[in-house]
Amino acid sequence: MKKVLYIDDASSMRKLVTMVLGKDFDLTLAENGQDALDRINSTQFDLIISDINMPVMDGLTFLKNARALECYKFTPILMMTTEASAEMKAQGKLFGATGWIVKPFDPDKLPGIIRKLV
Repeated sequence: MKKVLYIDDASSMRKLVTMVLGKDFDLTLAENGQDALDRINSTQFDLIISDINMPVMDGLTFLKNARALECYKFTPILMMTTEASAEMKAQGKLFGATGWIVKPFDPDKLPGIIRKLV
């Protein structure tokens, strides 16, 4: 079973993603970028999905830090956020985001997107 890390400070989103992905993937949850950074230092994930606007460490800072690690240079990292501006997407691409999903996401499509990337 593929290991997926989902990062979001909103407990409602973590619950929703658990319902959508929990039965098909080995899902780990993190509440912010720092929490996630701690987790990726001890576990190798096949794919990461991250929100952007979070306390402690935002998603773009997490992305930049994750890409600096040798073992996460090529791991798919999707940004799933309400942010849809061209500037924010460009910054995500610059930092190495694999893709961009705008919330609210389609729960029927998300598992298929992940399967294509892992």
